[in-house]
Amino acid sequence: MGSSTKALVFFLVTMIAAASSMAATYDVGDASGWTIMGGVNYNKWASSKTFHAGDTLRFVYNRDFHNVLQVTSSDYESCTTTAPLATYATGNDAISIMGGDDHFYFICGIPGHCEMGQKVDIQVAAQGPAISPTSATPPPPSKSSASYLLSSSLLVGLVGAATYLISMH
Repeated sequence: MGSSTKALVFFLVTMIAAASSMAATYDVGDASGWTIMGGVNYNKWASSKTFHAGDTLRFVYNRDFHNVLQVTSSDYESCTTTAPLATYATGNDAISIMGGDDHFYFICGIPGHCEMGQKVDIQVAAQGPAISPTSATPPPPSKSSASYLLSSSLLVGLVGAATYLISMH
């Protein structure tokens, strides 16, 4: 392997590492975890964070006493556990925020727990800034849009590097 190819491979590996580090992992409830003890206000916790597609939510709990159900908005509001979109029960569930949804709803499926406040509404931030057509100058990029632009640039770089490597052989 030539030195220029080695340098390109190093660059490619560095770009992949940088791109993967862009996503964040959030422990739901921080140190309290996923519980009914201690009066954790999960929506207050969630509103203090900015979630993006690609981030991971980690629910840590005692699986003998709790679980995690991903539910619809209406099931979240009514604490209905009969038709979850997904069920998690390991006690250490890592759930990636993916897809086009702007809200993800989670509740505990143990009777009475959701009603006691063991539920969280995760609102996902928009990927890019919305620019008004009447605006003369665009607003400065937000932290989330800057991250999006950086990750898009990394992706373009990765595709270019991969194309170059393929053409070399």
